Amino acid sequence: MITQEALLTTGKAKAVYETSDPKILWLHSLDQATALNGKQKEHIPDKGRLTTQISGLLFEMLNQAGIKTHYLSPVDETDILVARLTMLPIEVVVRNFAAGHFASRFDVEPMTPLVPVVNEYYYKRDDLDDPALNASQAVALKLATPAQLAEISDITARVNQLLTEKFKTIGITLLDFKIEFGLDDQGALVLGDELSPDNMRLIDDATGASLDKDVFRRGEGDLRDGYEIVLHRLNETKGE
Repeated sequence: MITQEALLTTGKAKAVYETSDPKILWLHSLDQATALNGKQKEHIPDKGRLTTQISGLLFEMLNQAGIKTHYLSPVDETDILVARLTMLPIEVVVRNFAAGHFASRFDVEPMTPLVPVVNEYYYKRDDLDDPALNASQAVALKLATPAQLAEISDITARVNQLLTEKFKTIGITLLDFKIEFGLDDQGALVLGDELSPDNMRLIDDATGASLDKDVFRRGEGDLRDGYEIVLHRLNETKGE
């Protein structure tokens, strides 16, 4: 039986603990929402349960589809066990439609489909406000090798296909999302972090409403309403 041990770190959305198995970590989702690299922060009861449950369902789907992820098993409604990874300090943002900073930066009408899909890379450094990266910069800074970047691109495309198709079946459009990768103890590239409305933009096809953290960023209401919709619909189609 895996037991929780010492706290390793506390981030914006999760607390990370050692476990009795050195190859496994214990993640606890916090009842907290942040934006602007943590400058905007608020305690939101029950949010940790929602993000944990949504993320677990999506990771299970990817695992079943042959995508290697860090997700191992749930502990309870707010905690999961994951494989310990050495994380690459790179955030990958996948954009299927223009939204957020992309729309404003390039003066593009929001919800414009992007063909081809846009992949962006960011250096995961809060103290630098996560600056944008291109592939040559990532290699020059020794953040990843050319082979790793090529594999990240391939895995990312497959993840986007699977997530887009899954959300389509439950009446939701996936505008964009952020993912992160790490290396396991064998040096294999593995999808890590989380998969929830905290790091996605999701639009309800029936109402046009945002079902993601943009509700919090824009002060438009209770983000839990949208998260509950996403979780309910995913549970309804679990195993399909």
